Amino acid sequence: MQTKNSGARGMFFGAMAIFGTIGIFTHFLTIPSSLIALVRGAVGALFLCILHLLRKQKIDWSAVRRDGLPLCLSSAFLGFNWILLFEAYRYTTVATATLCYYMAPIFMVLLAPLIWKERLTPVKGFCVLAALAGMVFVSGVAESGFGGDGQFKGVILGLAAAVLYTSVVVCNKTMKALSAGDRTVLQLGISAVIMLVYTFFTVDYSALTLDLRSVLLLLVLGIVHTGVAYSLYFAAMPHLQAHTLAIGSYLDPILAVLLSALFLREPLGIHGIIGAVLILGAALVSELAPAHKKSKR
Repeated sequence: MQTKNSGARGMFFGAMAIFGTIGIFTHFLTIPSSLIALVRGAVGALFLCILHLLRKQKIDWSAVRRDGLPLCLSSAFLGFNWILLFEAYRYTTVATATLCYYMAPIFMVLLAPLIWKERLTPVKGFCVLAALAGMVFVSGVAESGFGGDGQFKGVILGLAAAVLYTSVVVCNKTMKALSAGDRTVLQLGISAVIMLVYTFFTVDYSALTLDLRSVLLLLVLGIVHTGVAYSLYFAAMPHLQAHTLAIGSYLDPILAVLLSALFLREPLGIHGIIGAVLILGAALVSELAPAHKKSKR
């Protein structure tokens, strides 16, 4: 059992490490963000479909019909969430965009009392305030106000991506019939179709040029960062406890921050470090803190 859990932890941390390098790879792509999202969804879905076939797994189409509406909504949210995140990388640093994106757990805390009737405990309320304070530091407002070379726009795009990711999580929680594996394959595939329609009207394909480097980067994002990472993630999940998943998921943003400083020369500075500690610490504590349902009299 210990060996099995160790293998699951290795797969999970491997997936988180892969996710943590997404910003580095997209940084070197100059094509439209919507096209990156399209290719990532399409290649990722194809990779997972092939895995399904090799494992002789079949999609439960009756479950698809039962969860059809939230599945389609979450797929659309997923695609546009990627677009906003990739755009955020263009306007601000990978570290700042990633930290803004990791406000999603805080948004979940704020939504929980409204959707799942969970009480906003003092601990979680403090986490919200700490994360908001962290955003002030990360955004650069504390240093230079709202001006600057697109920094603030990048922050807004990163936060908007976090809102859409929160919407994906909310939709996923309403799906009761679909398995996690089937849901992921279908979300990626449907998202790719939606992105295909979106790019048809927004991208001038006739003026688009792709060099070998861009093609290779797109394939890596689709195969490694999506297909391989998601397959490792879902293979590990059933064998790990919730607190391990919660703590381990923060390898992604920490690695993104470190790699952006190491390879892209995007140091956070003292204000950014303070903000990173506040945001990631608050998000982690809020996930580990027990949820309290409203009592029924």
